[in-house]
Amino acid sequence: MNIKKLGKLAAPYFVWMMILVGIPLLLMVVLSVMDTNGFQLADGTFTLANWTRLFNDISVRVAMRNSIVYALIATAICFFIGYPMAYIVARSPFSNKMVILVLSIIPMWSNSLLRNNAIGNLLSSGSILNDVLNNIGMGFVWDIKGTPTAIIIGLVLTYLPFMILPIYTVIEKIDESLFEAAMDLGANKVKTFFQVTFPLSAKGVTTGFIMVFLPCFSGFAVQQILGNRNYIVIGSLISDYYNYNINFVSVLSIVILIIIFGSMLLINKVDKEGETLL
Repeated sequence: MNIKKLGKLAAPYFVWMMILVGIPLLLMVVLSVMDTNGFQLADGTFTLANWTRLFNDISVRVAMRNSIVYALIATAICFFIGYPMAYIVARSPFSNKMVILVLSIIPMWSNSLLRNNAIGNLLSSGSILNDVLNNIGMGFVWDIKGTPTAIIIGLVLTYLPFMILPIYTVIEKIDESLFEAAMDLGANKVKTFFQVTFPLSAKGVTTGFIMVFLPCFSGFAVQQILGNRNYIVIGSLISDYYNYNINFVSVLSIVILIIIFGSMLLINKVDKEGETLL
């Protein structure tokens, strides 16, 4: 990379990236093909056993399966909730639409650990929800904390704004004359949506899917708070192995990074102009 072409102002950023991103990435790659005692590279030996274990370790297969399943289900639910909300807000005559969008992201301003612990309390048998149900005589006990359902609910409530915002941004930028032309040609609202709105909002949908799927797939805080040890995910596996097998952790981290970089390339290919960004 030629720093001169980027300009003098880009030089500090380039150095910063090399120190805080480039060197750690290189260290991860080195650790992934070595057998070391922690970060002591001098006493390490070259081995591909860490990569072989990636395909043979049953815990990795289970964690990968759980991560993908939870992420896909949560992403699909976020889409079916987020798209209608983004569409309604973008097409509404309300003058200050950003107020509604801000309301949708306000929960993200609170600490995620506290927020998910609060969600876990609501989903447990001793929650205020159960107290209300008992007081009105329903006798129904809502207790799903520690189940996959609770994990998916937590993921949806945490990452739903990441689906709403890019879809809203794309729909908001669609030229109004296209809707008028479709109506003039005899298309009703349903046909206009499926033939004009949805195809033109595909970039936002793609970006939203990736922005929701990636943190759902790679994270572990929500799964750890709302699930239990029987529902391991790739993030919790990294957390468990970190203290005594940094080499295998490096392999798992590289796999996640490859998925993330691949997703970023897909976003760049689908949305070269950055229209899905506010």
